[in-house]
Amino acid sequence: MDLVYEKTLYSNPTPVHNKPITVSRKPIKRTPIKRTSIKTGKFEVYKDKAGEYRFRLKAPNGEIIAVGEGYRSKKSCLNGIQSVKKNVLKPKIVEL
Repeated sequence: MDLVYEKTLYSNPTPVHNKPITVSRKPIKRTPIKRTSIKTGKFEVYKDKAGEYRFRLKAPNGEIIAVGEGYRSKKSCLNGIQSVKKNVLKPKIVEL
């Protein structure tokens, strides 16, 4: 059995079995999307006892999941955070 298309995207509606095609144009009821807050992790920048800047990554539950090395300047510490953000998108898992 071959399929026959009687209407294409660019054609006018044509009668099928002697009945005209009607298109319903009912208004779409739009309901507002409920906005929920999504808890995300956060980076904290701090100065350690040696006077170096460090960062730690905290999970939404407050658990520390990563700590950065010591940096002499705050700018270097912020660059370290950017590097972590950039490189964790698709990390490889390596067993040692």
